[in-house]
Amino acid sequence: MDKLSTEQRHANMSAIRSKDTKPEWIVRRGLWGRGFRYRLNHKRLPGHPDLVLRKYRTCIFVNGCFWHGHSVALPQVNSEKRIVDSACCKIPKTNRTFWVEKIRRNQERDLATQQQLARMGWHCITVWECELTPKRREQTLDSLAFTLNRIYLQDHSTHKPYPTLENEAFEMAAEEEISQKSS
Repeated sequence: MDKLSTEQRHANMSAIRSKDTKPEWIVRRGLWGRGFRYRLNHKRLPGHPDLVLRKYRTCIFVNGCFWHGHSVALPQVNSEKRIVDSACCKIPKTNRTFWVEKIRRNQERDLATQQQLARMGWHCITVWECELTPKRREQTLDSLAFTLNRIYLQDHSTHKPYPTLENEAFEMAAEEEISQKSS
């Protein structure tokens, strides 16, 4: 049974923000300190990503573990399979069917949004709230910076492979034949 009344629970849940959350601020400060520049909640992109880095063609979503069901394998609709909570996402025992459906819809919407962005040529990165705990924060932000730099290098490389030794040997042999014929 819920310890709060319906009105109290409604007030608590409606006070939860979708923008400018603490995990989002942590990622923003970490990226800004590492020299990355971004736009917030870009209105023209599907899903309004939390951070958009145009130079890197990358969208970053900072997801709360509970609201997006981090590491929770939800069964298909109307399935008898039991839901197993993860370490960072515990589905409430009261009104459980409502929460399972809500989290499932969020996961499906997230997947559809990321697929749509990928078709548009954008890279998508999801940072989870549990990855931003004080113990893991720097490691997460460093790996995020590494990933962004890797994306930039892959997107802006010339894609010209270096010649192999076999090709160089063939070209050198052809040059020797030409120089012998001319002398």
